[in-house]
Amino acid sequence: MPLTVKDLETVQTKLGDAYRVELVDGRILVMSPSGYESDEVAFRLGRRLADWVEPKRIGRVTGSSAGFTLPDSNTRAPDVSFVRAERLRRAPRSFAQLAPDLMVEVKSPTDSVEELENKVANFLQQGTQVGILVNPEDCTVKVFRGSETVVFQNGDTLTLPDLLPGWSVAVSELWSPVFDEFEQENQE
Repeated sequence: MPLTVKDLETVQTKLGDAYRVELVDGRILVMSPSGYESDEVAFRLGRRLADWVEPKRIGRVTGSSAGFTLPDSNTRAPDVSFVRAERLRRAPRSFAQLAPDLMVEVKSPTDSVEELENKVANFLQQGTQVGILVNPEDCTVKVFRGSETVVFQNGDTLTLPDLLPGWSVAVSELWSPVFDEFEQENQE
């Protein structure tokens, strides 16, 4: 018998914050914490997005703990998401009952690109307008819109004019910085 969102909530309560869980095709998937770098990259993108979205009051930006119950009954949690204000006027206490307008997945060391692309495709099929796959391993950002895919690399500027006109971020700003000894000594 397929499991439900109620079952998902029960499992999440028992596991606590140590693990994220998703409900996919009636099965609960337990996901281990992401790697440090992938979480930092997701935070850097989410922060830049939130810093632009929030003052304009045009929507909500969330991280990897915010779940969405999609029209196909799957409950998934992207690493970063954006929902326009007119679609989600008030934050729900539990899972949002819709597909976000934008979803972002950041590849961690244990993820496969194929699985992440399938997750992005599922969100797009359920109504998400734009899906993004960020891969810190090869420093690429793939933007998916329907059947169109555009790849951004260092030196490029990521924009989403159809969804967030005026927002942009240099792809090179998304990656984890490397601090050398000289910088650390000067800050002490």
